[in-house]
Amino acid sequence: MHTHLLLMTLDDCYQLGSLGKPHGLKGFVVAFFDVDDLNDYRQLKSVLLEMPTAPGKLVPYGVEKFQPQAESRVLLKLQGIDRIEEAEPLRNAKLWRPLAELPALQDDQFYFHDVVGYTVVDQQMGPLGLVETFYELPQQDVLAMRYQGQEVLIPVVDELILNADQAARKLFVNLPEGLLDVYLSPSSPKPEDADEETAA
Repeated sequence: MHTHLLLMTLDDCYQLGSLGKPHGLKGFVVAFFDVDDLNDYRQLKSVLLEMPTAPGKLVPYGVEKFQPQAESRVLLKLQGIDRIEEAEPLRNAKLWRPLAELPALQDDQFYFHDVVGYTVVDQQMGPLGLVETFYELPQQDVLAMRYQGQEVLIPVVDELILNADQAARKLFVNLPEGLLDVYLSPSSPKPEDADEETAA
Protein backbone atom coordinates (compact mmCIF):
# COMPACT_ATOMS: atom_id res chain seq x y z
CA MET A 1 0.00 0.00 0.00
CA HIS A 2 1.47 3.35 -1.02
CA THR A 3 1.70 5.71 1.90
CA HIS A 4 1.66 8.74 -0.37
CA LEU A 5 -1.98 7.96 -1.15
CA LEU A 6 -2.85 8.56 2.47
CA LEU A 7 -1.83 12.18 2.12
CA MET A 8 -4.38 12.71 -0.62
CA THR A 9 -7.19 15.09 0.13
CA LEU A 10 -10.42 15.29 -1.81
CA ASP A 11 -8.98 18.33 -3.60
CA ASP A 12 -6.28 16.11 -5.12
CA CYS A 13 -8.82 13.58 -6.36
CA TYR A 14 -11.78 13.10 -8.61
CA GLN A 15 -14.82 11.01 -7.79
CA LEU A 16 -14.90 7.84 -9.80
CA GLY A 17 -18.22 6.53 -8.56
CA SER A 18 -19.73 4.85 -5.54
CA LEU A 19 -20.24 1.43 -4.04
CA GLY A 20 -23.57 -0.34 -3.76
CA LYS A 21 -24.49 -3.57 -2.07
CA PRO A 22 -22.31 -6.63 -1.56
CA HIS A 23 -22.49 -9.24 -4.33
CA GLY A 24 -22.36 -12.87 -3.30
CA LEU A 25 -20.57 -14.12 -0.21
CA LYS A 26 -16.92 -13.72 -1.26
CA GLY A 27 -16.46 -9.99 -0.64
CA PHE A 28 -17.43 -8.65 -4.08
CA VAL A 29 -19.24 -5.32 -4.16
CA VAL A 30 -21.33 -3.70 -6.84
CA ALA A 31 -19.79 -0.39 -7.95
CA PHE A 32 -21.27 2.36 -10.09
CA PHE A 33 -18.69 4.22 -12.16
CA ASP A 34 -19.40 7.75 -13.34
CA VAL A 35 -17.10 7.54 -16.37
CA ASP A 36 -17.48 7.63 -20.14
CA ASP A 37 -15.74 4.35 -20.82
CA LEU A 38 -15.27 1.54 -18.33
CA ASN A 39 -12.55 0.07 -20.52
CA ASP A 40 -10.27 2.92 -19.46
CA TYR A 41 -10.35 1.44 -15.96
CA ARG A 42 -9.87 -2.28 -16.64
CA GLN A 43 -6.30 -2.07 -15.34
CA LEU A 44 -7.37 -0.25 -12.17
CA LYS A 45 -5.00 -1.29 -9.39
CA SER A 46 -6.29 0.76 -6.48
CA VAL A 47 -9.04 3.08 -5.36
CA LEU A 48 -9.54 5.49 -2.48
CA LEU A 49 -12.66 4.93 -0.42
CA GLU A 50 -14.51 7.64 1.45
CA MET A 51 -16.71 5.85 3.95
CA PRO A 52 -20.16 7.25 4.78
CA THR A 53 -19.09 7.16 8.45
CA ALA A 54 -15.90 9.20 7.84
CA PRO A 55 -16.58 11.94 5.27
CA GLY A 56 -13.45 13.57 3.86
CA LYS A 57 -11.13 10.74 4.92
CA LEU A 58 -9.68 8.62 2.13
CA VAL A 59 -8.63 5.02 2.66
CA PRO A 60 -6.65 3.25 -0.10
CA TYR A 61 -7.71 -0.22 -1.21
CA GLY A 62 -6.09 -2.46 -3.80
CA VAL A 63 -8.33 -3.78 -6.58
CA GLU A 64 -8.11 -7.56 -7.09
CA LYS A 65 -10.83 -8.01 -9.70
CA PHE A 66 -12.70 -5.63 -11.98
CA GLN A 67 -15.65 -7.16 -13.82
CA PRO A 68 -17.77 -4.78 -15.94
CA GLN A 69 -21.43 -5.81 -15.95
CA ALA A 70 -23.19 -2.96 -17.73
CA GLU A 71 -22.44 0.52 -19.02
CA SER A 72 -21.61 1.96 -15.59
CA ARG A 73 -21.88 -1.06 -13.30
CA VAL A 74 -18.88 -3.10 -12.18
CA LEU A 75 -18.28 -5.94 -9.77
CA LEU A 76 -15.24 -5.04 -7.67
CA LYS A 77 -13.16 -7.28 -5.46
CA LEU A 78 -11.06 -5.18 -3.08
CA GLN A 79 -7.99 -6.53 -1.30
CA GLY A 80 -8.71 -7.58 2.24
CA ILE A 81 -12.47 -7.75 1.69
CA ASP A 82 -13.12 -11.49 1.45
CA ARG A 83 -16.53 -12.03 3.04
CA ILE A 84 -19.95 -10.46 2.70
CA GLU A 85 -19.66 -9.26 6.33
CA GLU A 86 -16.60 -7.20 5.39
CA ALA A 87 -18.22 -5.85 2.24
CA GLU A 88 -21.42 -4.68 3.93
CA PRO A 89 -19.87 -1.66 5.77
CA LEU A 90 -18.54 -0.37 2.41
CA ARG A 91 -22.08 0.15 1.09
CA ASN A 92 -22.57 3.74 -0.18
CA ALA A 93 -18.86 4.55 0.12
CA LYS A 94 -17.61 6.97 -2.52
CA LEU A 95 -14.80 5.92 -4.84
CA TRP A 96 -12.03 8.41 -5.56
CA ARG A 97 -8.85 8.43 -7.63
CA PRO A 98 -5.86 10.81 -7.63
CA LEU A 99 -6.21 13.55 -10.25
CA ALA A 100 -2.63 12.84 -11.27
CA GLU A 101 -3.72 9.43 -12.52
CA LEU A 102 -6.61 10.43 -14.73
CA PRO A 103 -6.56 8.42 -17.96
CA ALA A 104 -4.83 10.29 -20.78
CA LEU A 105 -7.29 12.12 -22.97
CA GLN A 106 -7.53 12.40 -26.70
CA ASP A 107 -6.73 15.83 -28.12
CA ASP A 108 -10.33 16.96 -28.37
CA GLN A 109 -11.31 15.86 -24.87
CA PHE A 110 -10.94 17.67 -21.58
CA TYR A 111 -11.99 17.38 -17.96
CA PHE A 112 -14.42 19.87 -16.50
CA HIS A 113 -12.01 21.07 -13.84
CA ASP A 114 -9.37 21.77 -16.49
CA VAL A 115 -11.35 24.47 -18.29
CA VAL A 116 -12.72 26.54 -15.42
CA GLY A 117 -11.42 30.06 -16.08
CA TYR A 118 -11.07 29.47 -19.83
CA THR A 119 -12.55 32.00 -22.26
CA VAL A 120 -15.58 30.68 -24.12
CA VAL A 121 -15.19 31.46 -27.83
CA ASP A 122 -18.20 31.02 -30.12
CA GLN A 123 -17.74 30.19 -33.81
CA GLN A 124 -20.00 33.05 -34.89
CA MET A 125 -19.74 35.61 -32.09
CA GLY A 126 -16.14 35.25 -30.92
CA PRO A 127 -15.11 35.53 -27.25
CA LEU A 128 -18.10 35.59 -24.90
CA GLY A 129 -17.00 35.17 -21.29
CA LEU A 130 -15.28 32.91 -18.79
CA VAL A 131 -16.17 29.38 -17.71
CA GLU A 132 -17.24 29.68 -14.06
CA THR A 133 -18.26 26.17 -13.09
CA PHE A 134 -20.10 23.03 -14.15
CA TYR A 135 -23.35 21.66 -12.83
CA GLU A 136 -24.14 17.95 -12.99
CA LEU A 137 -27.89 17.94 -13.47
CA PRO A 138 -30.01 14.78 -13.72
CA GLN A 139 -30.80 15.41 -17.40
CA GLN A 140 -27.29 16.44 -18.46
CA ASP A 141 -24.17 18.32 -17.42
CA VAL A 142 -24.14 22.05 -18.07
CA LEU A 143 -21.37 24.61 -18.22
CA ALA A 144 -21.93 27.93 -16.48
CA MET A 145 -20.42 30.97 -18.22
CA ARG A 146 -20.38 34.60 -17.09
CA TYR A 147 -21.67 36.71 -20.02
CA GLN A 148 -22.46 40.43 -19.74
CA GLY A 149 -22.97 40.02 -16.01
CA GLN A 150 -25.38 37.10 -16.40
CA GLU A 151 -24.82 33.42 -15.71
CA VAL A 152 -25.45 31.53 -18.95
CA LEU A 153 -25.87 27.75 -18.90
CA ILE A 154 -24.65 25.74 -21.89
CA PRO A 155 -25.50 22.02 -22.17
CA VAL A 156 -22.37 19.89 -22.35
CA VAL A 157 -23.00 18.08 -25.63
CA ASP A 158 -20.69 17.46 -28.57
CA GLU A 159 -22.73 19.60 -30.95
CA LEU A 160 -22.29 22.70 -28.77
CA ILE A 161 -18.91 22.25 -27.08
CA LEU A 162 -16.30 21.72 -29.77
CA ASN A 163 -12.81 21.64 -28.26
CA ALA A 164 -10.48 23.21 -25.74
CA ASP A 165 -7.17 24.93 -26.47
CA GLN A 166 -5.17 24.44 -23.31
CA ALA A 167 -2.25 26.61 -24.40
CA ALA A 168 -4.55 29.58 -25.14
CA ARG A 169 -6.98 28.74 -22.29
CA LYS A 170 -9.93 28.89 -24.68
CA LEU A 171 -13.00 26.69 -24.99
CA PHE A 172 -14.54 26.71 -28.45
CA VAL A 173 -18.32 26.40 -28.74
CA ASN A 174 -21.03 26.57 -31.35
CA LEU A 175 -24.05 28.00 -29.54
CA PRO A 176 -27.53 27.64 -30.96
CA GLU A 177 -29.05 30.87 -32.24
CA GLY A 178 -31.01 32.64 -29.55
CA LEU A 179 -29.44 30.87 -26.57
CA LEU A 180 -27.78 34.04 -25.25
CA ASP A 181 -30.91 36.11 -25.92
CA VAL A 182 -32.84 33.94 -23.48
CA TYR A 183 -30.53 35.06 -20.67
CA LEU A 184 -30.29 38.70 -21.71
CA SER A 185 -33.91 39.42 -22.60
CA PRO A 186 -35.08 42.19 -20.28
CA SER A 187 -38.28 41.79 -18.34
CA SER A 188 -39.78 44.91 -19.97
CA PRO A 189 -40.46 44.63 -23.70
CA LYS A 190 -38.17 46.74 -25.89
CA PRO A 191 -39.50 48.87 -28.73
CA GLU A 192 -39.53 46.90 -31.98
CA ASP A 193 -37.17 49.28 -33.80
CA ALA A 194 -34.53 48.96 -31.07
CA ASP A 195 -34.63 45.19 -31.59
CA GLU A 196 -33.98 45.55 -35.25
CA GLU A 197 -31.02 47.83 -34.70
CA THR A 198 -29.35 45.42 -32.32
CA ALA A 199 -30.01 42.52 -34.66
CA ALA A 200 -28.56 44.30 -37.68
